[in-house]
Amino acid sequence: MAILITGGAGYIGSHTCVELLNAGYEVIVLDSLSNSKAESLKRVKEITGKELKFYKTDLLNRRELEMVFIENHIDAVIHIAGLKAVSESIKVPLRYYHNNIIGTLILCEVMQKYGVKKIVFSSSATVYGVPKRVPISENFPLRATNPYGRTKLMIEEMLRDLYVADNSWSISILRYFNPVGAHPSRRIGEDPNSVPKNLMTNITQVAVGKLKELMVFGNDYPTVDGTGVRDYIHVVDLAIGHLKALEKVLETTGVDVYNLGTGIGYSVLQIISIFEKVTGVKIPYKIVERRSGDVAICYADPTKAKKELGWVAKREIEEMCADSWGWQLNNPNGYE
Repeated sequence: MAILITGGAGYIGSHTCVELLNAGYEVIVLDSLSNSKAESLKRVKEITGKELKFYKTDLLNRRELEMVFIENHIDAVIHIAGLKAVSESIKVPLRYYHNNIIGTLILCEVMQKYGVKKIVFSSSATVYGVPKRVPISENFPLRATNPYGRTKLMIEEMLRDLYVADNSWSISILRYFNPVGAHPSRRIGEDPNSVPKNLMTNITQVAVGKLKELMVFGNDYPTVDGTGVRDYIHVVDLAIGHLKALEKVLETTGVDVYNLGTGIGYSVLQIISIFEKVTGVKIPYKIVERRSGDVAICYADPTKAKKELGWVAKREIEEMCADSWGWQLNNPNGYE
């Protein structure tokens, strides 16, 4: 059974490739390599001992996308590709709307044309905006506070409309919380092409000496220590979540939404402390102004995913820190 993974060379995509290959699926990767590297796929093959097909193209290129469907009998799509930085989306919103929404629109049109109506979509907890309470369940109001989150929300609505128009579609929407960590082999992990946008990658780059100090954005939130609280999930657990969602869409029709998180929130300063304890490396940091679009507290109620997908995040925060550091230490310059 052949599964197309858009964005399959990226951080989440490469780990998802590993889980699918190990589960016996045929994997076809489409990636523009705009924020990823082909080396990750070589290492996926090394880890699994299995082959995969790779197409270097962009979802905005309809002609090349159609060739992928013509050349392969695709059973389902896991759609991970997309621009993903909240702060960047505020600076260049049109780029995010064009890339994320139009790319997904073209993908769905091509899928429909070639009779592929099963998709797992990578959404985000940012669709909840500023939640009135935590933990966040899937039926909370949706009110994204930044362009990145709004692109995810618009795509979710588009997918729901697609199912209303054609009930033969099977759609699973996964709302990620904060992916961290790396494969335990230390061979694949997060390697951003630009300045890292998330906390753990910034911490590991400070630890390895690539950055002088960590910027902590705000210490006046209504939290345990004034810094933002997030639900951090190990990327391997997240990848397994895609596998579980895929298994469901292959067997059913309809639209379902699932939170993928641990249900536990940690503040920025707590993460720094745990990282230092696990690794023995001191992380110098500097408190700076809040970032626009950030919320104070955000963590999941993952009950639905456990009940309907049989999925539970098993890896704890210490393992997330250890694997993040192991990847960075063994690959100080990423995949270079």
